[in-house]
Amino acid sequence: MNETNKRQRPLPLYRAEQVRAMDSYAIDRLGIQSMELMRRAGAAAFAALRRRWPGTRTLSVVCGSGNNAGDGYVLARLGVDAGMDVRVYPLAAPEKLHGDTLVACEEYKAVGGSLLDFVPADFEGAQVLVDGLLGTGLDRKVAGLYAEVIRGMNRFSGEVLALDIPSGLHADTGRAMDEAVNANCTVTFIGLKQGLFTGDGPEHCGELVFAGLDMPPSVQASQPASAWLLPPWQSRLPRRARGAHKGNFGHVLVVGGAPGFSGAARMAAESAARVGAGLVSLATHPDHAALMNIIRPELMCHAVANADQLAPLMAQASVIAVGPGLGLGQAGWGRVLFEAVQDSGLPLVVDADALNLLALAPLKRDDWVLTPHPGEAARLLQITTGAVQADRFAAIAALRERFGGTVVLKGAGTLILGRSSTEPSVCTQGNPGMATGGMGDVLTGAIAGLLAQGLDYDEAAEIGVCLHSAAGDKAAEDGERGLLAGDLMPWLRKLVNL
Repeated sequence: MNETNKRQRPLPLYRAEQVRAMDSYAIDRLGIQSMELMRRAGAAAFAALRRRWPGTRTLSVVCGSGNNAGDGYVLARLGVDAGMDVRVYPLAAPEKLHGDTLVACEEYKAVGGSLLDFVPADFEGAQVLVDGLLGTGLDRKVAGLYAEVIRGMNRFSGEVLALDIPSGLHADTGRAMDEAVNANCTVTFIGLKQGLFTGDGPEHCGELVFAGLDMPPSVQASQPASAWLLPPWQSRLPRRARGAHKGNFGHVLVVGGAPGFSGAARMAAESAARVGAGLVSLATHPDHAALMNIIRPELMCHAVANADQLAPLMAQASVIAVGPGLGLGQAGWGRVLFEAVQDSGLPLVVDADALNLLALAPLKRDDWVLTPHPGEAARLLQITTGAVQADRFAAIAALRERFGGTVVLKGAGTLILGRSSTEPSVCTQGNPGMATGGMGDVLTGAIAGLLAQGLDYDEAAEIGVCLHSAAGDKAAEDGERGLLAGDLMPWLRKLVNL
């Protein structure tokens, strides 16, 4: 997103009702005419279109009946003024429009713009298709004619520009309401809507451009943020003193690696070391403990069969990462070790099978970071994965309420909710190539390694997520397909030293 890349601090996100309140504030308190705001929105979108596709000569615009359609009519008028071949397909007859949208439609017709009385099957014949169909007020599944039109827009082989939000995407949750436009670029106005950045949002938005419409700062300040958009990776780790020694940077103990799953614990341990933990120990199953550090001899690997053998290792550690490859079977091996680390009094990072064990015996505490993916979150909340993805913001709030601590809900647009935060943070970095085994284990180790170096729970989670995502993006520069979790390791080291 072009504007966020220029600012190295979190940006506020808002729910749709809050952005509507900002709109009302500008009109009622600042005296800005609503038609003026519509003209600014259409002009901002047209400018974005010209920047992204400067050679555009043919333009089709699909308009519904609300303010989103009005923005479309403004853009269409500007296209006619610029000499483009413009076609507008209205799903609401002009005589049924009202207010500013009607004015915008009449202004478009006044410059010679025409309205077509049919909707093509696939909108071919234009270089760019503009989505002015549905706005941020959508709160139900898209059906009927609107669903058919969206399917037709998604068959279009050219470029698609969405106004404010891709039609069919829920502005608050990021959920596609059965049918949603797949845009190449979305120009969103006044305030950033939280649903654009998580769930289905990133897939449907394409490039995201923010247009503030020349609003004074008081407009956004009139509403509290509902969430925060984290900036691209920037190292916030302090410079190391010249006289530092390994004891200054903590000792991570990774607990996991049942037979057949040793790699998960091994990757978590190396990740903790790569982000700068002073020491890393690995407590794993006796069947393979002797082989675990052959490639990475810096890891201290220990065969642990029971809680008694784990106790001396916990006594030396400053942070425990538990769950990677822990397993649910092995005659309760994983369960016994998970119960033991809960009594250690040490900060915990809990992932994978430890989360599944937690779902079976729920516990609330403040001294841990939980890192579920949607499936694990569903088991923790005793709902379906679909329900988690339908409203990720509600899901992470429920997880924090039920289990305490700091929660990381992984996925497209990973969410982080701190121990005492009222608003989650959103990380939009990362890529589909990271949808492969072991990526979560690398994140677990990274967060644990940062905790060991003295970061607090919330900071370690946020920095760990951003670092992990940035490393994934760097590793994916050679291609997303075939990306392995281990490919992140050299990038973790490089990025923490920026």
